[in-house]
Amino acid sequence: MSFITKLKETHRRLTGSTIETELTCYQNILGDINKLKSEFANKSDNQLKNASQKLRERARDNESPDNLWVEAFALVREAIRRVLKLHPFDVQLIGGIVMQQGKLAEMRTGEGKTLTAVFPVYLNALSGKGVHVLTFNDYLARRDAKWMGPVYEFLGLSVGFVQEGMDIEERKKAYQFDITYLTAKEAGFDFLRDSLCYEHQNIVHRPFHYAIVDEADSILIDEARVPLIIAGAAEDTIADAYRIAHVARQLEEGSDFDFDEYARNFHLMENGLERVERLFNCGNLYAEQNFELLTRLNCAIHAETLLHRDVDYIVRDKKVELVDEFTGRVADKRRWPDGLQAAIEAKENIDIQSKGNILNSITLQNFLRLYPKLSGMTATASTAEKEFAEFYNLQIVVIPPNRPCIREDKEDIIYQTKAAKNQAVIKEIIEVHKAKRPILVGTRSVEESALLAKALEEQGVNCEVLNAKRDEFEAKIVAQAGKLDAVTISTNMAGRGTDIQLGGTDEKEKQQVLALGGLYVIGTHKHESQRIDNQLRGRAGRQGDPGSSRFFISLEDDLFLKYKLAELLPSNYAIDGQAGEIDDPLVRREVSRVQRIVDGQNLEIKKTLTTYSHLIEQQRKIIFRKRNEILFDDSVLDFYESESPGHFKQLVSKVKRTQLEAACRRISLHFLDKFWSGHLAEIADIREGVHLVRLGGERPVLVFQKLAIDSFDKLQKNIEAEMIRSFNLIKVKDNRIDLDDAGLKAPSSTWTYLINDNTFEGMLGVQLIGNPGLQVGAGIWWPLMLFYPLVRKLSRKK
Repeated sequence: MSFITKLKETHRRLTGSTIETELTCYQNILGDINKLKSEFANKSDNQLKNASQKLRERARDNESPDNLWVEAFALVREAIRRVLKLHPFDVQLIGGIVMQQGKLAEMRTGEGKTLTAVFPVYLNALSGKGVHVLTFNDYLARRDAKWMGPVYEFLGLSVGFVQEGMDIEERKKAYQFDITYLTAKEAGFDFLRDSLCYEHQNIVHRPFHYAIVDEADSILIDEARVPLIIAGAAEDTIADAYRIAHVARQLEEGSDFDFDEYARNFHLMENGLERVERLFNCGNLYAEQNFELLTRLNCAIHAETLLHRDVDYIVRDKKVELVDEFTGRVADKRRWPDGLQAAIEAKENIDIQSKGNILNSITLQNFLRLYPKLSGMTATASTAEKEFAEFYNLQIVVIPPNRPCIREDKEDIIYQTKAAKNQAVIKEIIEVHKAKRPILVGTRSVEESALLAKALEEQGVNCEVLNAKRDEFEAKIVAQAGKLDAVTISTNMAGRGTDIQLGGTDEKEKQQVLALGGLYVIGTHKHESQRIDNQLRGRAGRQGDPGSSRFFISLEDDLFLKYKLAELLPSNYAIDGQAGEIDDPLVRREVSRVQRIVDGQNLEIKKTLTTYSHLIEQQRKIIFRKRNEILFDDSVLDFYESESPGHFKQLVSKVKRTQLEAACRRISLHFLDKFWSGHLAEIADIREGVHLVRLGGERPVLVFQKLAIDSFDKLQKNIEAEMIRSFNLIKVKDNRIDLDDAGLKAPSSTWTYLINDNTFEGMLGVQLIGNPGLQVGAGIWWPLMLFYPLVRKLSRKK
């Protein structure tokens, strides 16, 4: 180990970091694998297949993977060489070893993570219990399964993939394969569908065994708190949403309403309150009979003032589609919670879609924790070390690149105004483009990318613009972003998971691009997390190629306005009127400080919300366990026989026991699902207002836990009572059990979607940890308005 490496290791230990950069123990295992290299190279194909079969037999006899992995990894390397004509690097095998140990491998972009995963995937699939490789999108799941599939099949294992739109039989077949590639979202939705099955043969998942998460930072961190929802059709009464949207549009900031410190929340002022009451002719807006109006007005103002078309969402085919704040791309099947989605649809004057009743839900974070063994890989993990450790107990191991990274990450160029920054970006692109050097520009929003493309075209610069959800198309375009003369504008991470090869497949063109300095990546804004910025930088400089990156930012960018960068500077520090670049160490330092502040706050929000969701997740596990007992256990009749022996005896005398068992199973599952759905709705109401107990000196988390436990206790009693009541209504007609009178009407249809939690949940998190901007003095009516859901819920409980 070099002196510098030792110094870094010592510093990490002293600061409490668990990130590993010392790889001696992994290199020792690698040495054992390399000893078998020539032995396997001299074997015939049939001999390799026989060796794989023997490993399978040992694994299925429950021999520990620790006894198999040296031989398994050596076998996989040789299979890759023969089948794919590729030669895995030592660092790729080390990455595989890291993941086999249940850790997170940080490998730079372009280091071949897809190939690296094959090693631990093969080893863990030998047992026949199934391995899931969770990818960033459907396209990558399909691509990687087909790309790596021949290696697994050569070694005697089966491989498949799951895609959105597949029917139950296709999904069930895919999950029965030894290895399944799919998105975490699809795996989670299938889990929720399974949780509502009335027939065990319709369940698609097997018991979870092992999952490898590709692009782990996006799935495990960025998407972690996103709730996956399965909903059932229901009548959704919507007040005059279009009229409410019209009223919200008339309210003026500063006179009718005002924002809190970080523009996350707002409150009605006295003038605004009087104006609303006059326009609706509703009397006291805060009277109990106006609660529905109050809630929907809150959503309408939020939609009008805080959410912007072509930034936070787009309207396509007369439907609102959300834009993911991390990728800048359209988020598939996602919607905002509560009445906010309807408020946006009313704002845009399009048809309001029914929300339906939530039948079940689970966050991606809690879903991924269901896997007994979890590991992952990504290019940007270190900056999220605390989150990986806190939420998944995952340790990060930094794998050095096969070739040293020589990318030049240039200092940010800072401007006073957005206009000056935009002019500088256009000028920079034009100048660099003259030499035909390829450029990739990462923008914040659909709107920004379109405006930039238009400005460049007016200057005679043709460019590709990527900002919609067309994964395969985007991947093909991004793959060509390194070609000579290419200018590609994308919303942050379009085409993620696709390598950008300099010059494409043309070796002569590649040499020209290398001579020009490789791919030039330009960022037009900073993200709340430095990790997201690093993802964009990482598109350049793959596999030792040259490249460079630079961010152009302004003090008027949303991030710095939202978190009040100006207030971090000394009171006597003046930068107004600077038309050119601001080259000041103090400003640079405070720009970085904003990101650290936001990262810290977001971590606290996630930790706080995890505390709240932990209890509900434990309750979900209890319900799910009970549901499985009912679905699979033949003793389902015992409960009814003991609770209603007379009616039970009467029914047994008229129908076969198997028919009665099916009816009792249907009754039990119906009421379990019904009351769990109601419990979720009640918990959502409690969470909306519980932070306000802080005003009375109580701890919100303790109040929430007490209410959630009380609600769950009541749920269990109600389930049993309704099961017995419904059972006693069963009648036998024509030698068949008639369930029509038992009130077992199932939803006419179900659908799945994700709730975008970055809007309400982000605000909720700030409120739960104690938001300094949420003060009674800032407008007494706003806290009272938020308190109504809790008051209503508590009244209902009484």
